[in-house]
Amino acid sequence: MSAAAALTGAERIAEAFARSGKRAALMPYLMGGFPDLDGSAAIGQAYADGGADLVELGVPYSDPLADGPVIQAAGTAALAAGATLGGVLEVGERLAPRLPVVVMCYANLVFARGPERFAAALAERGLSGLIVPDLPLEEAPIVLSACDAAGIALVPLVAPTTPQARLAAIGERARGFLYTVSVTGTTGERTGVQSELEAVIARARASTTAPVAVGFGIGTPEQASAAASAGAQGVIVGSRLVREAAQAADPPAAVRAVVGAMASALSG
Repeated sequence: MSAAAALTGAERIAEAFARSGKRAALMPYLMGGFPDLDGSAAIGQAYADGGADLVELGVPYSDPLADGPVIQAAGTAALAAGATLGGVLEVGERLAPRLPVVVMCYANLVFARGPERFAAALAERGLSGLIVPDLPLEEAPIVLSACDAAGIALVPLVAPTTPQARLAAIGERARGFLYTVSVTGTTGERTGVQSELEAVIARARASTTAPVAVGFGIGTPEQASAAASAGAQGVIVGSRLVREAAQAADPPAAVRAVVGAMASALSG
């Protein structure tokens, strides 16, 4: 058994944050099955080559409420190409020996199979965490219990508009890291990092002992650096990379260059 396999998902994530060597750990988003399963695995490997510390692996879904147009389009294309939950998890299994994989999927997929069965499927493939953007705090305990039992980190989300008492309750239950949404709205690229980000991150960090990772709207090395300077311990980049993969003649080479530039910005 490898050293990585001997660790729980939460432990692998903690190690990735602690040993990134950057001002903030870099976590690119990967749409599983886009442009197809093998293609998405190649893109994930390119993320690791470029200096990613973790990867967020999205499961395509027909009603992706939190996703902006770029990621929605990639999910639709993945489904049309025949992507399934099992196929996407196999992509994660191929990436897991290199870096922690945190699966992002919607609650219906979890509850349709049952939280225990779902968490066990992640653990069996060596995956580290689970993000469920439409899972409210009140319905999270059953999923959290299943994930804890399987050694999978259930990563919750908070937003700039999350009330203080609710923020504290979510932060207390965070495993792996606390996903902090930088803006109100869906995923997608923005022209800049909002001026209030430092205060948003400070609130999140005060609510939890887990690392705070910032996502939504980060698409350039400068924005990633600004998020780290504002106090983020992790930076999540999604739409920029999905768009690059969709437009490039050689998607792995293209995304490796973008991830490399962001890793360099976070290492400076």
